[in-house]
Amino acid sequence: MTTDALIENVHFRRDTMPVHDVGWRAMAANISDLAAMGARPLLATVALGMPLDFPQADVLELYRGMLDVASRHGCGIAGGDLTGAPELFIAITAIGEVRPRRVKGRGGARPGDIVAVTGALGASRAGLHLADNASMLNGELREQALAAHRRPEPRVAEGRWLAASEHVHAMMDISDGVSTDLARMCVQSHCAALLENVPVASSAVEAAKQRGEHAQAYALAGGEDYELLLAVAPRAFTHLSSRFNKRFGRPLYAIGRFREGSGPYVRQDDGEAPLPPTGWDHLA
Repeated sequence: MTTDALIENVHFRRDTMPVHDVGWRAMAANISDLAAMGARPLLATVALGMPLDFPQADVLELYRGMLDVASRHGCGIAGGDLTGAPELFIAITAIGEVRPRRVKGRGGARPGDIVAVTGALGASRAGLHLADNASMLNGELREQALAAHRRPEPRVAEGRWLAASEHVHAMMDISDGVSTDLARMCVQSHCAALLENVPVASSAVEAAKQRGEHAQAYALAGGEDYELLLAVAPRAFTHLSSRFNKRFGRPLYAIGRFREGSGPYVRQDDGEAPLPPTGWDHLA
C-alpha cells in the first residue's frame, strides 16, 4: 500500500501542463511506488481537492489522465473523496500485491553489490525546465523531455521481473533524484556507495549544456525519473543484465558499487567526493 500527493504550485503548475497530464503524473507516482516493491497494481482511491470554480470538464479530464496510466497496468480506481480547496491537490492511495518472498525494500543492499538503474536519467528535469524556457530544446529532444516529465512510465513489468530474482537485494524508484534516493538506500542498508558511470538522457545532456551545468550533476539532481534503483549481487549482474536486455529491449545500467561505510560518493576527475542530496526535498 502506498500514498502520494501532488499539490498545485508545489508539484505542478496548470499554466505549464495539461490537466490530463497532471492526473497521469499523480497516478504514475503511486504506481511507481508499487513497482519498486515488485508488486502488481490492483486498485487506487483518489482524494481530490479543488477550487470552487474548477471546471467540470477539467475534473473529467483529470480523471481520464489517471485512468489512462492506471488501466495500462491493470489498476482500477475504486473510489475516493471530493472537497473544496484553495488550490488543486490530488492524494492517491494505491494497493498492489506481491509474494512476501519477492518484496524488495530499501534496506537489503550489501557491500560489493552493484548499484544499477533501469534507464537513463535527467529527462524529466529537462522537461521541467522547458516550462520556463520553451526554446531550450527542439525536435526529438524536446518531445523526449516533455514526455518524461508529463507522462512518466512506471516500471511495473520491470519491477516484478527484477523482484523475482534472489540476486536483487534492494530496490526503490527514483522519484526525488538519484543523489537523494541513493542516500536513503545507503541509510536503510547501513552501507556506502560509490557512483562511477551514470547514464544521462540525451535531452538532459543538451539541457545541462544550455544551462551551463555538468550533465551528470544535472541528472543526479533530477527528480521524477521513475526509473528503478537497485542493488544486485556482483557475480549475478552480467547474467541478469543480459536477460533484462533481452526481455525489455534496453540495458540495465551498472552505475556504481555499494561498499562498507556510510553515505553516497561520486567519482570525479580528481578522485572521490561525497555526493550531496541535490534532488527534491519535500519539506524545503
